Order: sequence, then structure tokens, then C-alpha cells
Amino acid sequence: MDGILPLWKQKGMTSHDCVFKLRKILGTKKIGHTGTLDPNVEGVLPICIGQATKVAEYITDAGKEYVATVSIGKATETEDADGAIIAQDFSNKKITRKEIEKALITLTGEIIQVPPMFSAVKVNGKRLYEYARKGMEIERPNRKVTIHRIILEEVGESFEGEEIDFQIRVSCGKGTYIRTLSVQIGELLGYPAHMKKLVRTASGNFRKEQCLTLDEVKEKVENSEIDHFLRPLEDALGDFQFIDVDDSLFEKVKNGQVLPQHPALREVDMITFTKGDKAIALYKPHPSKPGLMKPEKMFPNRSF
Repeated sequence: MDGILPLWKQKGMTSHDCVFKLRKILGTKKIGHTGTLDPNVEGVLPICIGQATKVAEYITDAGKEYVATVSIGKATETEDADGAIIAQDFSNKKITRKEIEKALITLTGEIIQVPPMFSAVKVNGKRLYEYARKGMEIERPNRKVTIHRIILEEVGESFEGEEIDFQIRVSCGKGTYIRTLSVQIGELLGYPAHMKKLVRTASGNFRKEQCLTLDEVKEKVENSEIDHFLRPLEDALGDFQFIDVDDSLFEKVKNGQVLPQHPALREVDMITFTKGDKAIALYKPHPSKPGLMKPEKMFPNRSF
């Protein structure tokens, strides 16, 4: 079995839990997920099976889309609703739509984030959450992340109350913490804030509408229908130019030979050689032999 299964991860499960259960349901061990989703987050989690595990990193690195509920009035140690409250503003607040949208525009583009203490980012060989669980707060490196777009999903022109919640839709690059983005929105509005709820609605080319739950996967397997829902591994390679090979080049590429560099590699970092719309291999410029190219990924044992 080879392909990408767009899974809808349900709340309360880890990404590893999903892989463990799918190995039993699908009867195969060669399965990997494409980026951890926290247990309290539900959403799109593409699962790579068989040879598609080789392209998991490209889905992990692709853009994501989230729908988040930002809550203004309280800050928590984890920056989401699960953490202990560390700051609270009890005042009656009135925030206009224009004020929120101004904050969202400010946070669009390339921005700086400091990863939350309760995160899997490594500092000095340890995950930040390991320090946090011991009550330690250490200096964390800033990171640049890209926010492609933030849309305020609410229809009102003003929002009032001791605690104000509003929903946003975020399209972003890899490494973005929506929890931290929620806190940053609060800071621009002048109040403590946290992320109350989060749903991932897209990961790379895979969207909510394509996904199956674990129960649905089990049902499709029992009815011998699961193959209809597996996406080809080529769906993960959309960022790379596809170049179809002729018969003379096919065997060379299939065997992973070092070859004269293709002209397309003057403009891009990597290309996908295909035969009949199926990927044979990914090639990149040779690191030590100018004018030549070498395979980065090979997809053997496929029927062409």
C-alpha cells in the first residue's frame, strides 16, 4: 500500500496515537504522520503510507491553514486554554473591528515569534516543555515565521465584555505557533490573551473536505474501498517542477544515475522526473560536481 491518507485527527488524540491505530487498521507498519498536532487540536493530518513516507517532509514543510478562537482578557502559561492563568484583566472591554483588523494586518507577512515554554522546540538538547514542567523558564531563540493571511471570521463591528472571543482564519508557513500569534494579537490590542480553540483546516494541498476519521478509515478498509481515498505521493510534490522523461532517460533516472544537469535546475532547487504522471525520482544539483545532478529521493518498485 502506497499513498497519502488525508486523516481528520480528532481532539484528545496525539499524532502518534493516530499512526499506532492506523498500523493496525491498515495492516502495515510503514506509516508516518506529517507534523505533530497537539492532543487538544483537531484537524487535517496527512498520513504517508509505504513509499509516500519518503515525501512526508515536503508536506510537513508546506503551508498550513487554521481556524482559531482568540480570547482577550486572560493569559495562560501554555498560551492556550489548558494552562494555568498567569495574567487577567477584569475590565469591561470594547474593541472595534477596525482595531482587530489593524492588529491582524500588523502580524501579516514575515514576523518574529518566541516559541512558548510549553512546546517541543529544543534548547540545549532538551524540549522546552521539559524545562517548563520543572518550573524553569529559559531564554528562547527568536524565530522568523511567515503569515500569509489572517481573516477575521466574525461579522460584528464591535466586541464588548470582560472577556472577548473572536475567530480568525490563518494561512501560514511552517513553524508558526498560533497560540503565540493569539498572544501577539492581544498585545497589540493592549490586553492579555490566549488561544481558546484551534482547528487545522488544511495542510499543504490537503483540506478538511478530503479527510476521513479513524472510524471512517476502518469502515472503508472493511468494505475494500480505502484505495479510493488514498492520494498519490505526487500530491506532496506540487512545489517541484514535473518533467516527463523519454524512454532513453527513463532507465538512467530509475537507476539513480548521476546525470548532466537539467536546464530547469538553473532556476529551481529540485525537480521531479516522471513517467506517465508517476514520480520516478527527485533530482537536485550535485553538491561537488558542477554541471551534474544527483537523485535526492528515489521511488523504486512502482509500476510505470
